[in-house]
Amino acid sequence: MSTIIGWDIGGAHLKAALVRDGRVEAVEQLPCTLWLGTDHLANAWRVISERFGSPEHHAVTMTGELAEIFPSRREGVAAICQMAAELAGHAEIRFYAGPRGFLGEKEATANWQDVASANWHASASWAAQKVSDGLFIDIGSTTTDIVPLAAAHPAMRGYTDAERLETGELVYTGVMRTSLMALADAAPFAGRLQRLMAENFATTADLYRLSGELDAQDDAYPATDGRSKSAQDCRARIARMFGRDAAEGAPQAWAQAARFFRERQLSRIGEAALQVLSGAALPADARFVAAGAGDFLVPELARRLGRSAHAFAALIPAADGARRQAGVCAPAVAVALLAQDGPIEA
Repeated sequence: MSTIIGWDIGGAHLKAALVRDGRVEAVEQLPCTLWLGTDHLANAWRVISERFGSPEHHAVTMTGELAEIFPSRREGVAAICQMAAELAGHAEIRFYAGPRGFLGEKEATANWQDVASANWHASASWAAQKVSDGLFIDIGSTTTDIVPLAAAHPAMRGYTDAERLETGELVYTGVMRTSLMALADAAPFAGRLQRLMAENFATTADLYRLSGELDAQDDAYPATDGRSKSAQDCRARIARMFGRDAAEGAPQAWAQAARFFRERQLSRIGEAALQVLSGAALPADARFVAAGAGDFLVPELARRLGRSAHAFAALIPAADGARRQAGVCAPAVAVALLAQDGPIEA
């Protein structure tokens, strides 16, 4: 096959990668509020399709079946498969089912447990082909995937979301959409440990906007209060978590508060990584492979755990202008490359 679009249909973003002859030519990510209606998915799909043109093939993976609009994950998979097949028109479309490979719409619906939230498996499978042994870490807007790689294959102990939450391979924390109240119920301020408000006044995006680590290209959603994403307004949202106004502390005080939450998040991911490593017989020099909008956290995590880090984007055959986004949208890229590399089962 010559041209394929890989799609990662999430509950908050739609990500797509255009691959021609095994090379990633373009990557797009759009906000997609699927929980508000499937028409949001259809609209985002059409926008990307207009930019990419009409490919011969589509390969799809998803986590969007978890969106609140669907009564169950099974019904979510079925609805997304049906809509994607309609949007693909006359082009061939297949759905990623983890170790089962790629399935048609009917088979994917019947085997929904394999299709549901399998996007991490696509990324880990591609990474494993390149590094053989390592720890794949994709820190996204909402979640973090931590997958051991051994002998050029994913060596996970869990597959479903529930199993992966138990094994530490899935951590519900990300660099944009995680509320600060999910990281701590108290934080230091002015020399005291202060209880926090259990309200979604601020998210992790405010932390990384303030530190300059979050790329504006990835920061597609509005701030929680609808105000700007300036440092001043980020400080105001963080201050609100303390029941305060930003004027009650110097900018340095709010930067210090932001570092506290950053440390909490990094520690949470680090604890999960140690849990995963404790169950994986990896070589002591096995590298961490960093992907996602929060890949900037992985090198620091690797240093703390005595490892080195390697960028997923560096493994991808991609045009220079598409390489960075290829790392951010790893599942969309991986599912397209995997579909081109291997047979697609009916």
